Amino acid sequence: MSIVALKSVTKEYASGESTIRVLDTVDLELSEAGIHVVTGASGSGKSTLLNLIGGLDRVSSGTIESCGYRVDAMSEDELTDYRSTSLGLIFQFHHLLKDFTALENVMLPAFMRGQPRADAVERAEQLLGEVGLSERLHHFPSQLSGGERQRAALARALINNPRLLLADEPTGNLDAANSALVEEVLFTVVREHATTLVLVTHDERLSALGDSRYVLERGVLGRGAPGPA
Repeated sequence: MSIVALKSVTKEYASGESTIRVLDTVDLELSEAGIHVVTGASGSGKSTLLNLIGGLDRVSSGTIESCGYRVDAMSEDELTDYRSTSLGLIFQFHHLLKDFTALENVMLPAFMRGQPRADAVERAEQLLGEVGLSERLHHFPSQLSGGERQRAALARALINNPRLLLADEPTGNLDAANSALVEEVLFTVVREHATTLVLVTHDERLSALGDSRYVLERGVLGRGAPGPA
């Protein structure tokens, strides 16, 4: 069963009197409970691809179905519901609220969806434990390392049990040691929760770790070679 299906998706932006085609008739079908890595050079359209799947941007043409939603045809209110119920989003920057603790940052999306506060806190504590932050629940983002902040962002993305997790260069701002740790935690937690992950990165090494690999080049998406066994 497919969780994401893109058909002939094109995205163009006006630039003065000319038009820039960022994605060119992209077709993509992804099954559930898998890790799918999209690589490509900077400016190849990777972030645009995720933004379209996440309903953060609109296609110029083509169709997108995700988690049972017709993403390209929904209103802003419908897109908000789709993102809050079915998606988890992780960006290169953690986007944690600086005046909230790690626990408060993680539990907030569940609480805002109407979950009782006690239940939201319990779920947040569980997830923070899974990403190795049990001892950092009451620390503010400024008191966490870069890797810890990104792991807290992962826990927050999982708080509402999303079917689909979209990660845009999640280790791009980290040093090698923290990158390796975040990658290990991300892949382990995703597999344990049987969540579908779409990860975009310019790091070719990461592409070998997914269940499937794709390459974006000048807006054209192709299937990557299989990684090492």
